[in-house]
Amino acid sequence: MKKFPIGVQPYTIREALTKDYRGAITKVAEIGYKGIELGPPPDGITISQQKELLTGLGLKVVGCHVGFNSLEIEVDKTVDYLNEMNAEKYATISALFTSKEDVLEKAKQMNKIGEQFRKHGVTFLYHNHHWEFCKADGEYVLDILLRETDPELVKFEPDTYWIRRGGVDPVSYISKWNNRVPLLHIKDMKLGGEKVSGGMGEGFIDQSELFNSGMKEPFAEIGEGMLDFKAIANVAEQIGTKWLIVEQDASDRDPFESLKMSYDNLGKLGLIES
Repeated sequence: MKKFPIGVQPYTIREALTKDYRGAITKVAEIGYKGIELGPPPDGITISQQKELLTGLGLKVVGCHVGFNSLEIEVDKTVDYLNEMNAEKYATISALFTSKEDVLEKAKQMNKIGEQFRKHGVTFLYHNHHWEFCKADGEYVLDILLRETDPELVKFEPDTYWIRRGGVDPVSYISKWNNRVPLLHIKDMKLGGEKVSGGMGEGFIDQSELFNSGMKEPFAEIGEGMLDFKAIANVAEQIGTKWLIVEQDASDRDPFESLKMSYDNLGKLGLIES
């Protein structure tokens, strides 16, 4: 089975970053992570200082998230940042949708943004949550979005937990997107979490409310829940995934402890590239 470089999405440690930015990132590297999805640093820290910190820790920037529910993206600024950081060239967004027409319109805009990024050698990705598994005319919103976006311009950063929360098996769903998933967000779901994973149904509902309620969901550390990460890793290998990115939106314990548990369990599964 393929071994992957393992990155982390720092949303997991968002509170710690506001209190001790350098210290929080140092803890991530000490656990063993080799990559981090990270944007420009907060006030008081320059990009050159951020780069020096990460280089010293052996952490590589694995792209950055450039927006949530807004397509007003500063493409040139993002490209400059990724270049200066010698980062993997990925820029990722998520969005909310109010109607099928809204999905189609946003797909057109994403194609245009993806073309702008591609001119600079950067890959544009869409990252899902669970609300994209509501249906419009019997079809998942996420399927519509991915069909209507050019696979050469808009890639996909799936999230294993949110796919399952949407009522779909992550292994079978991810397997459909060969050569479109360079990055894969991995997070687990507590045993019994299937009780809240019955699918989103037909029609659009208040997705902003879903986003807020999502923080109460049964997140778990990798290997401590109900998802099969050997099967997930196997399909990730088949479709050409390059990085696995650990994220845990909320935890019952210290988030660094959660990140260490996830990393250690990935090691026990034989999935970490040495």
